[in-house]
Amino acid sequence: MATSENIALVRRFIASWSTLDIDQIVEFFADDGVYHNMPIAPVQGKATLRAFIAAFINGWSATDWDILHIMGAGDIVIAERLDRTQVGDKKVDLPCCGVFELRDGKIALWRDYFDMATYRNALA
Repeated sequence: MATSENIALVRRFIASWSTLDIDQIVEFFADDGVYHNMPIAPVQGKATLRAFIAAFINGWSATDWDILHIMGAGDIVIAERLDRTQVGDKKVDLPCCGVFELRDGKIALWRDYFDMATYRNALA
């Protein structure tokens, strides 16, 4: 896929998180896709991704991810974001940077970098 198509795919993936629809989110991954939420061990495969994401977003009532910068080169896309999430009565604004490796129109590997303390402190 062209770089512009890969960037468009990552934009759609990021927007899909606002639905909180786990099946829709997981469908963006290749069957053997990997999500490495950097403070945590990587998870691989759609069944494992589905369970991990379900646990991760448990308690979220809303989320909207603002793309601050996005760029790509071939099958690599990097997206700097501000993830705004409502968890119970707490608001979490979490700066993140995601690195995506794409293959055949799917996410083969997603590495997401953020400060876990920022997330935990917002929930405290």
